[in-house]
Amino acid sequence: MADKQPMIDGTIVAEGKSAGSAVTRRTLLAGSAGLALGTLGVAQEAAAQHSHGGSAAAEHASHSNAIGSLSQRAYSVPTPVANDIAHDPSIVPDPITRREPETVRVDLEAIEVEAKLDERATFRFWTFNGTVPGPMVRVRVGDTVEVHLKNNEDSWMMHNVDFHAVTGPGGGAELTNAAPGEEKAFKFKARHPGLYVYHCAVPPVAMHISNGMYGMILVEPEEGLPPVDREFYVMQGEIYTAEPFGSEGLLTEDYDKLLNERPEYFVLNGHVGALTEHYPMKAKVGETIRIFFGVGGPNHVSSFHVIGEIFDRVYINGSVTQPPQQDVQTVIVPAGGSAIVEFQPEVPGRYVLVDHSLSRVERGLAGWLDVEGEENEEVFSAI
Repeated sequence: MADKQPMIDGTIVAEGKSAGSAVTRRTLLAGSAGLALGTLGVAQEAAAQHSHGGSAAAEHASHSNAIGSLSQRAYSVPTPVANDIAHDPSIVPDPITRREPETVRVDLEAIEVEAKLDERATFRFWTFNGTVPGPMVRVRVGDTVEVHLKNNEDSWMMHNVDFHAVTGPGGGAELTNAAPGEEKAFKFKARHPGLYVYHCAVPPVAMHISNGMYGMILVEPEEGLPPVDREFYVMQGEIYTAEPFGSEGLLTEDYDKLLNERPEYFVLNGHVGALTEHYPMKAKVGETIRIFFGVGGPNHVSSFHVIGEIFDRVYINGSVTQPPQQDVQTVIVPAGGSAIVEFQPEVPGRYVLVDHSLSRVERGLAGWLDVEGEENEEVFSAI
C-alpha cells in the first residue's frame, strides 16, 4: 500500500462576504462564541484584529478576479505559489490487526489558511490539520477514543468537532468549542462499526463544513475488514464563493449562495484538480481496490461512479455489519454520509471518479485512477 498517515501510539499526527449580506466574520465569530460562555471576549478580539485584513482581501479579490486579464500581454507577472490543502488519497491508516480494545488518542488542529482553489484562484479554507478532508481516523470497535481539538491561535473563528461515530449529545461538539488559541478534549467509546463522517459544528454549521472542516473515521468490526491491495480516502465537498467559477485571485465565501444551496465549486479532496493533476491514484491490473468515500457536503447528495468500472462490492451507508451489495454501477451517498466500494480493474488505463450529476464535472469535480498492466483483449478491445 502507499505511504500511510503517520501515527504515534495510535495518535494521528498532523502533517469576506458579498456586499448585500448582513453576515460578517465579526458576527459569525460572536455567534460562535455564544456557544461557550467565557470565550466571547477572546473571539471578539480575534475578529477585531482581522476585520481590516478581511476587507483588504475582499478589495484585492474584486480587482483580481477578471478571467484572463489582457494586461498580461504587456506585463508578465508570475502566479504566486499558494498553500495546498489537498489530502493525498493514498494516505490511509494501516488496517488494525489487534483484536483487543485500546485507548486511541486523536489530535486535531483547526487551521485557517489561504490556499489554492484552482490554477487561477485561492480561498481561505478552514481545515482540520491543514488538509481537506481532515485526516482519516481508524479505530476498532470497543476502543476508547480520546479526541483533542486545538484551535490555532491565528484562527479568526471558533471551531469544534462533531463525530458521527459518537453516542452522546452533539457528537462531542459542545465539549470541544474552542476559541482561537484554546484546546479542548473529550472521549467516547466506539461502539458501532462503520465508516462515519466528522465535521465542525459551530454555527453557521454549513459554512464551517463548506469551507473545509470535515473528515471521516472508520470503526473496524472485531474481525477487521477483508484484506485488499490498495485503499484510498476520498471525500466530496462544495465551495460557495461570491465570485463565479473560474475567477482569479483570492475568492470570498458567499453566505447567500450557501443558504440557497448554489455552490460555485464541487471538489474531491479539497480543490479543483486535487485528484487529477495533483494526486492521481495509482494501481495495477488485478489489484483489489477499496475506496472509503464520503460527502462532507454540506448540502448536496453524490451519485458516486467510476467511469469504466463496476463496483464488485458496496458497503451501503458505510455499514460494515451487513453483507455488501454486489455488481453496482453508481452509489448514492448523502451529505454527511459515506460508502465503501471495492473493485478489481481488469484492463489498464485511466478510470475517472465522478459524481454522475455530471454538470458538476464542469465545476471542478473529478478524480483519476491510473491503472498499469498488460492489455486484456478478451475483456476490452477495439474491433
